[in-house]
Amino acid sequence: MSFNSKKQLQQFLAEDIGKGDITSNLLPKKIISVKIISRENAIIAGVTHAKEIFKIKGCNVKIIKKNGSKIKPNQTIMTITGNAGKILMCERTALNLLTRMSGIATQTNEMVKKIPKKTKLYATRKTAPGLRYFDKEAVEIGGGNKHRLRLDEMVMIKDNHIAIAGSLQSLIKKAKRKYKKFEVEVENIPDAVLAAKQGASIIMLDNFTPIQIKKAIQVLKNQKLRNKVLLEASGGINLENITIYGKTGVDIISVGSITNSVKGIDMSLEI
Repeated sequence: MSFNSKKQLQQFLAEDIGKGDITSNLLPKKIISVKIISRENAIIAGVTHAKEIFKIKGCNVKIIKKNGSKIKPNQTIMTITGNAGKILMCERTALNLLTRMSGIATQTNEMVKKIPKKTKLYATRKTAPGLRYFDKEAVEIGGGNKHRLRLDEMVMIKDNHIAIAGSLQSLIKKAKRKYKKFEVEVENIPDAVLAAKQGASIIMLDNFTPIQIKKAIQVLKNQKLRNKVLLEASGGINLENITIYGKTGVDIISVGSITNSVKGIDMSLEI
């Protein structure tokens, strides 16, 4: 299933407008020029989508700061020219998406800078319904990686799957018969060893402490299994402790907070 971002943006705008912007309809019909500015330091993300939102209502947009740009307080991100009512009709939807995506990109970038270059930072599926495509794009703009967008992209055997099936090994065998690549979530070192022996492509060490991760890596090395799998650290990782996890030797660190607990960047539209 392909994703139509323009259609999604139209739906976002329609959700906010309803039957019409009854306040802006009171204004004189005149052409104005406005600008969107940042109120704090940030990595900008979402400008192309914000531009599209204004274009839907016939406004002309000039992007000043491209996706991935670093911005300081009071710098102009884009300028918009068009009918005053149309611009105000789009203002909140465009700002909501722009501030959220920029917040995600900024937080992602801060985390990426705290881990070794060989260790990849991944987002998770912990996103708000309807916003996953935009959230994951913002993660990439900030220097991270998307992981799975949808459930149909890769097999990931988690604790609830194992609880229902009753056996990790049986699930792995089923996965191997149909898929070349699959990931297994484990909660202890013996299961990590089992998953590695059975041919898992990625092993997620769920809620392992840094010390436990180092021990798991050593056990896998001793059994000549470490180089056969990618290891992912996940659970309770944040800006304060990510450096410690980055030093453990894992290949991937996945963080849910960059998309489910994001703080939007302060921006405003000025006439």
